[in-house]
Amino acid sequence: MSEATGAGVPLRVSHDGAVTWVRLDEPRRMNPQSPALWAELASVARELPQETRAVVLCASGPSFSAGLDRRTLTAAGLTELFGDTAEPEAIAAQIAGYQEAFTAWRESPALVVAAVQGHAIGAGFQLALAADLRIVADDVSFCMGEILVGLVPDLGGTGRLVDILGPDRALEICLTGRRIGADEAVALGLATLAVPAAELDSTVGDLLEAVLAADPAAVGELLPLLRGATGRDRAGQLAAERAAQSRLLAARLATLRGE
Repeated sequence: MSEATGAGVPLRVSHDGAVTWVRLDEPRRMNPQSPALWAELASVARELPQETRAVVLCASGPSFSAGLDRRTLTAAGLTELFGDTAEPEAIAAQIAGYQEAFTAWRESPALVVAAVQGHAIGAGFQLALAADLRIVADDVSFCMGEILVGLVPDLGGTGRLVDILGPDRALEICLTGRRIGADEAVALGLATLAVPAAELDSTVGDLLEAVLAADPAAVGELLPLLRGATGRDRAGQLAAERAAQSRLLAARLATLRGE
């Protein structure tokens, strides 16, 4: 296993064969997020080793992430984020760069699994939503808390919530900023499975074992097929299914014929 730490950024990345582990690593502060962390996350997502078939987004300590460092919301913090400008267009351009730390995982050729324990608030919740699957500890507490500080989710979370929950429930969760525990997360489809915190790592390991046992080419076709399903109409999704299956069958025929 190889491991690296982003220079000056509390992020540990390790590669274990076909699995890459991406771990937020500032547990004493509940793994707050910052532009520097986002830049590193985007870089890791874009530069995964070719052999990586699965990524685990996880965190050290009792909480996944308390979200954006609150110090960023001061005048000094906002100036650090966006410079001296107060023009919406310039601010939007900066945010577009920050969003890459979240959207890049949805474009990865690898399956992305979030292992989430404790608090996953704001940007922490949105990072978990960027994964394909979420396995949570029974003490998890999801919260889209941006509305509580006069902001909106802007790191891909609104689209993912609507994809998973539909617009009505997504709106309710974003408007209230309420906490969502493990049982409700599973019932709503926000989490695939909830387990005791002590069993989170082993449960993720069992999932990875099953994923890695599946045919790599089929998984490679299945991920974009399902990730893009909500953005296609019925005809478009049927066409995408045909195209994916045709590529797999053509490759199988070529192999069977010794071509």
